[in-house]
Amino acid sequence: MREFKGRPVVPGQCKATALVSHKGFNTLASFQKSLMFNDKTAKCSDQNNGDLYEKPMAKTALCIPQTIGSTTGGLVLFSAAAMGRQPACMLFSQPIDSLAAAGCILTDVWLDDVNMPTVDNLGEEFLEYVKTGMSITVKEDGTVIVE
Repeated sequence: MREFKGRPVVPGQCKATALVSHKGFNTLASFQKSLMFNDKTAKCSDQNNGDLYEKPMAKTALCIPQTIGSTTGGLVLFSAAAMGRQPACMLFSQPIDSLAAAGCILTDVWLDDVNMPTVDNLGEEFLEYVKTGMSITVKEDGTVIVE
């Protein structure tokens, strides 16, 4: 077990199974098929991300360095959440970009029944330590426990 401390962008608590990518997360490419073709498990459709491709992202602790790609990233995150296909939480090893932050924050503000805690600045050690399938607990103050 290891504990990491980051900055809570969207405070909240959750417990979920880790899904890890060491590459930048292309939000649009990853959620596109899920949003267009009613895939409720939100299997990653980004063929360029071998860590995540075709793995279900809904209800996971999505552990990534940062987001990359389209300026629609925030809207895509919000849309996934509005459809119930969002990760349980989003955990960034690096600082979150403004587009992803907007999507996470708007989800928290506009969707009453959705909780998607978001923590950034967890550090490179976090992404080196956490592996897909590990148990993740997120606390309100940005503490992330990996077991």
